[in-house]
Amino acid sequence: MFASRSAPVVVGIDVGGPKKGFHAVALAGGRYWDRLPTGDVAKLVAWCVENMAATVIAVDAPCRWAKSGEGRLAERELMQAGIWCFSTPTVDTAHQPHPTGYYDWMLLGEDLYRALQPTHPVCGEWPIRRPRCCFETFPHAITWHLRGGNADAKQKRPQRRQLLEQQGIALDPLTNIDWVDAALCALTAHLAVTGRKMKAFGESQSGLIIVPAQP
Repeated sequence: MFASRSAPVVVGIDVGGPKKGFHAVALAGGRYWDRLPTGDVAKLVAWCVENMAATVIAVDAPCRWAKSGEGRLAERELMQAGIWCFSTPTVDTAHQPHPTGYYDWMLLGEDLYRALQPTHPVCGEWPIRRPRCCFETFPHAITWHLRGGNADAKQKRPQRRQLLEQQGIALDPLTNIDWVDAALCALTAHLAVTGRKMKAFGESQSGLIIVPAQP
């Protein structure tokens, strides 16, 4: 259930607000390898690029802003498929002061994508055509697809842990839902680079959301 470091490494990242920060999980050869909690974008990128030598990085945060108040095409397609998701705001809306800091985690995601751009640019097409890149994913949609259309947000912790366990990923280090979601993102990156059939919602201009296809 734990990895050999000689295997290729991918990383999954759960993005929180400024207080929670990032939870990052690395898989090597599809097995748990390491994890990092941090609120520092530069530290996270250095860990991914230098320490982990990650090939592909999957991030649970919007990689693009909406062009209008209707959200992005990827989100509309998810909703049409019966998969609930939030709608990403426009860049102007996101950068306006908000009384509860609702968009702060998206802004932290924006900082992360910008910092990854030199080594791991956002994947704008599918299949992946670069040896190193990052892409946006979404744990609820991952769960929905891997469970054949049966994903319950109220049961997300047991359902998502079960999926990881079925893939042989060690659960002991995944002590809360943030670690579980980061590992689920990493699993998606692993499946993407090892030939698993994937589903890409949206288009490059407003951003793709990439998840495993249904079995």
